[in-house]
Amino acid sequence: MSAAEPYQPLKQSAYFRQGLRAAVALPAVILAATFIGIGSVCAGYGMPLAWALLATVLIWAGPAHLILVGGLASGASWLAVGITVGLSSVRLLPMVVSLLPYLRLQNRNPVVAVICAHFVAISIWVEGLRLLPQIDAEGRVPFFLGLGTGLLASATTATAAGYFLAGIIPPAFSAALLFLTPIFFLLSLFTTARALSDRLAIGFGFFGLLAASTIGDGLELLYAGLGGGTIAYGLARLKRLREAP
Repeated sequence: MSAAEPYQPLKQSAYFRQGLRAAVALPAVILAATFIGIGSVCAGYGMPLAWALLATVLIWAGPAHLILVGGLASGASWLAVGITVGLSSVRLLPMVVSLLPYLRLQNRNPVVAVICAHFVAISIWVEGLRLLPQIDAEGRVPFFLGLGTGLLASATTATAAGYFLAGIIPPAFSAALLFLTPIFFLLSLFTTARALSDRLAIGFGFFGLLAASTIGDGLELLYAGLGGGTIAYGLARLKRLREAP
């Protein structure tokens, strides 16, 4: 009886191609549909196609992209628009931090770390948390880079498609496409939530948003997110303390 063959890890390029294949899935379709809407909005505001594509590649976040287009169309200064876009993207920082234990970038080139951080958005964050634990530790960074490259290519292509379809797609339909990614994100949160604090945060955040919307001061997302998350963390921590021996 022959001995079992030793485990042979994949090459870095093979992990990258595996990430590209993983990008050709439902998140890429939803992402493409969303950026078709964004491309249509860019064309409606008169933004040149090259600028629209560059914004997709560099900003890589639907809400920030719309802030850029709307801000420039309203005549706001570049500095004000840039600061607003930057502040809107602070929400992605916790997503980057949550992916760091999987990617283990300590010994990597800083440029690679920056590219990995740039790729983080709602879609790749959800897919990264789901897929990275299944990948060998040495292949997670190239896999993540392949996944990000595939999703970004899908979004960039969709931006161009939406730009050229701007006169064909009804404005209401374009606006509806923009909501696909938030809906996907919400459903993904429900399916991937494992810890009690995660489930409580989703529940308190959802119902807290409904309650905070009655205030009408425009800060309902802050109230629901900060308040719901704090209450969820406190209750989950209290439960762990009670269960501790």
